[in-house]
Amino acid sequence: MRATGSVTPWVLSGRTRSAVRSQAARLLKRVTEDTGLDPVDVGFTLAVGRAALEHRAVLLGGDRDALVAALTALAEGKAGASAVVTGAARGRSPVAFVFPGQGAQWVGMGRDLLESSPVFAARMAECEEALSGYVDWSLSDVVRGAAGAPGLDRVDVVQPVSFAVMVSLAALWRSLGVEPAAVVGHSQGEIAAACVAGALTLDDAARVVALRSAAIAALSGQGGMVSLSLPADEVRTRIRGFGGRLSLAAVNGPSSTVVSGDPGALDGLLAACEAEGVRARRISVDYASHSAQVERLEAELAEALGGVRPRSAAVPFYSSVTGGLLDTAVLDAGYWYRNLRQTVEFEQATTALLKRGITVFVEVSAHPVLAVGVQESADAADARATVVAALRRDEGGLAQVAAAAADVFAAGVPVAWEALLTGGRRVELPTYAFERERFWLPARSAAAPVATLGLTSADHPLLGAAVLLAEERGAVLTGRLSTASHPWLGEHAVRGVVLLPGTAFVEMALRAGDAVGCPHLRELMLEAPLVLPEHGAVRVQVAVGAEAPDGTRPVSVHSSPEHPDDAPVWTRHATGVLAGATADPPAEDGVGAVWPPLGATAVPVDDLYSTLAGLGLTYGAAFRGVSAAWRRGDEVFAEIALPGLLWEDARRFGIHPALLDAALHPAVLGGDLGADDTGHTRLPFSWSGVTVHARGASALRVRIAPAGHGAITVRAADRTGAPVVQVDSLLLRPIAPGQLAAARSAGDERTALLRLDWAVRSPSPAALPGPASWALVSADEAPGAPAGVPVYASVGALVSAVRAGAAVPEVVLLPVTGAGAGDLLSGVRRVACRTLRALQQWLAQDVLTASRLVVLTRGAVRVGAGEMDLAQAPVWGLVRAAQSENPGRIGLVDLDGAPHGSWTSLREAVASDLPQLAIRDGKIHAPRLSRHRAAAASTPPGLGAGTVLITGGTGGLGARLARHLVTLGVAHLLLLSRQGELAPGPKPCGRSSPPPERASPSARATSPTGHSSVRR
Repeated sequence: MRATGSVTPWVLSGRTRSAVRSQAARLLKRVTEDTGLDPVDVGFTLAVGRAALEHRAVLLGGDRDALVAALTALAEGKAGASAVVTGAARGRSPVAFVFPGQGAQWVGMGRDLLESSPVFAARMAECEEALSGYVDWSLSDVVRGAAGAPGLDRVDVVQPVSFAVMVSLAALWRSLGVEPAAVVGHSQGEIAAACVAGALTLDDAARVVALRSAAIAALSGQGGMVSLSLPADEVRTRIRGFGGRLSLAAVNGPSSTVVSGDPGALDGLLAACEAEGVRARRISVDYASHSAQVERLEAELAEALGGVRPRSAAVPFYSSVTGGLLDTAVLDAGYWYRNLRQTVEFEQATTALLKRGITVFVEVSAHPVLAVGVQESADAADARATVVAALRRDEGGLAQVAAAAADVFAAGVPVAWEALLTGGRRVELPTYAFERERFWLPARSAAAPVATLGLTSADHPLLGAAVLLAEERGAVLTGRLSTASHPWLGEHAVRGVVLLPGTAFVEMALRAGDAVGCPHLRELMLEAPLVLPEHGAVRVQVAVGAEAPDGTRPVSVHSSPEHPDDAPVWTRHATGVLAGATADPPAEDGVGAVWPPLGATAVPVDDLYSTLAGLGLTYGAAFRGVSAAWRRGDEVFAEIALPGLLWEDARRFGIHPALLDAALHPAVLGGDLGADDTGHTRLPFSWSGVTVHARGASALRVRIAPAGHGAITVRAADRTGAPVVQVDSLLLRPIAPGQLAAARSAGDERTALLRLDWAVRSPSPAALPGPASWALVSADEAPGAPAGVPVYASVGALVSAVRAGAAVPEVVLLPVTGAGAGDLLSGVRRVACRTLRALQQWLAQDVLTASRLVVLTRGAVRVGAGEMDLAQAPVWGLVRAAQSENPGRIGLVDLDGAPHGSWTSLREAVASDLPQLAIRDGKIHAPRLSRHRAAAASTPPGLGAGTVLITGGTGGLGARLARHLVTLGVAHLLLLSRQGELAPGPKPCGRSSPPPERASPSARATSPTGHSSVRR
């Protein structure tokens, strides 16, 4: 194994935790089969040849055996393996470098890195050169513990050495690809922070730390410092009783403070804390910085540091003197005195970083000192933060740096792992362990040749064609919507009903406005929800009326079920007013260049969509766009983005409805979205002042604020702060369950099941053929047969007669006789076989090609009440198959038990072109399909308890049945398929909708035909 310091990283990632384990299993098989693979080559290939996905794992080992052991633990899912770092990236994870003051030092810090890291050693050499003009000792000698070198007990030694170690560690982290989005320092740590940010040159920073620490040496033995686990306000109260001999030196966190001052007063404070059980400890220093004791150094520091030339930093600098972002051009001699004298407002600076969206804090020092305070501040702000220590006491080598890098990588920060894999080369390794989930491309309907129909293409994903009206110069735009052509529409459900989002009505109205030169939507009132059917589609029309004197135009949106055979029934869903272009948007409205806005506090959004689901609003992946949010008083700010699969589609919209809908979701954080006091779900109802400033956005910065009278206003910009869309006022109102039920019923009407009904056929006025042109084939007597109709015992007998000179009949009647006495199944077979032989004989005879065969059954179909002849019923299925193969040559007529009346009506039935008819009480009935109206549901007995097993339960039909059973009270479902949870199609209760609380569905991968697997 080639040398890479003392550790080699192997990096794996996947879309899910199980995918990472599968990756580990595949890699484990490869490295155990080929023991000649160099671990460095494996690590290098994983680092540079594989994408970094959401779920991540980093394996760290000093040799092959250690790495294989870690890989085995990961593949087997063993938790707590010390050599395995795992995590899930939370999207964009900006990093802050944190530089502590005194207290992180330990003898030997930096020594290992001088030998193992060329980057660290090179920067230390530069620091030594910069310090050499201000100190009379060697930096490298102190770090290596050379004989005669001064110790770290001297303030004028420990502070410059700590500075050099921190600056060199920052260089090492940057060589690993980890760049700070901001820096913050604590007390003397601000000197290193200023240097790393670019505010001070290395020479100026060395001058500040060396000369200031030399001045502080004059205070040695006159003071001290104590750390307390108390809030700052309580500490201020406690130290008032010491008559000004104590000062609040630092506020590191909500319950982490430092006091400095006279040694005797500190003893008294420690004794009081011990008596009360308050955690307190003395810090190992013999001077009292950040207290009145340092005031005598002000003039000396002003003179010594007068030549320092600060500049504005390239990296944002958060000052622990002012407690916030600071232009570093002011870091002159006066600032470095205030840095030593004033209270360290580290908690304020940390809180400001959290509000800015910093989620990862790396304490760039020899040992973590501020990690507890940072974590306390994050917890107090209810913000998720990862706090990482670059080194630890007695763990100061490259292995600890790699472990810390693994922590930040697991949190979502890119790391250039190849920097730790010197000499690595690419080798063949297993590719991604796909989990066999289907990702079909979204269905796109082919563009209709609208121009050939005299129409204009609407050039819009939701609208197909446009007609510009001649007289009123209005327009009608039409489209066809379905969850098949637009799958993302199926991911928007309210109380379990898939509704077209209100933002889609807005988008369609805006597109219609573009067609007539009115791009501004002055108002749009939503009147009725539009339910999207699970199968089939709806037609939509967007109509723009004549121009009013003030230049506005009315707009409306209608829909109709798509039933080609039915007359359209249109429902009006929205009405509004379009207007001409408005003035340019304001240059800054809370979503501009400063983001997040100053003073905004981060709000966790991890549970946002489960909260919305609890309010009846269920969203799939296309609509789950909120990635971060902040609050500032009544204002809510958020970052919104579409999933990658919709980015291309978004370019064809003015504003993608899923993106605009997601932009409204943070309103729940302000209580403006969700359910009202009665439990009714509130939905967008009235839109006013909607303008799209930039088309095709896929990501937004959003500001939501109250607009008065229960309404909200929405402003959205892109990631550069350029305006995208504005909504001056949006009013939400509750939608009652009755409205949803009515909408669902309308949707059910469009997708209702069909049933077979028999409709009475009116008599035909046309002349009917007489029985003289008929023939009847029957071995039995035919009671009630018309007089004069010749009867033949078989088809063969009829053929013989025709060949002997008899006239070819126009119609040949073939009555089907019953099964007779005996076993029903045997009778069914006899009747079917007898009819089949007769059909085959008749079709095989050329002399009968001009004849039409009419097969007569009796009671084979149920037209109304009454018994059926089960033996004759299969004959209809048999003859229907023959009809499809011989169109127009065969007819089916079912008679009832009134022979004379039936024969009388038979002439009209035979004259009909319809292939299947029934005669009842002398009336002719024809089959027709009609929509089935379901009866009131009742819970089947015995289904509430126990487990219901459904084979094929993850398919479309099985999943629908499972959902239906849940509504009937079934509490436990077991869905079987060969792929289990990985099966394509809906999950046990649908991908986008969770199961009701009373149901507990689960899926298992097994073959229903395997007895042993089913028993398990």
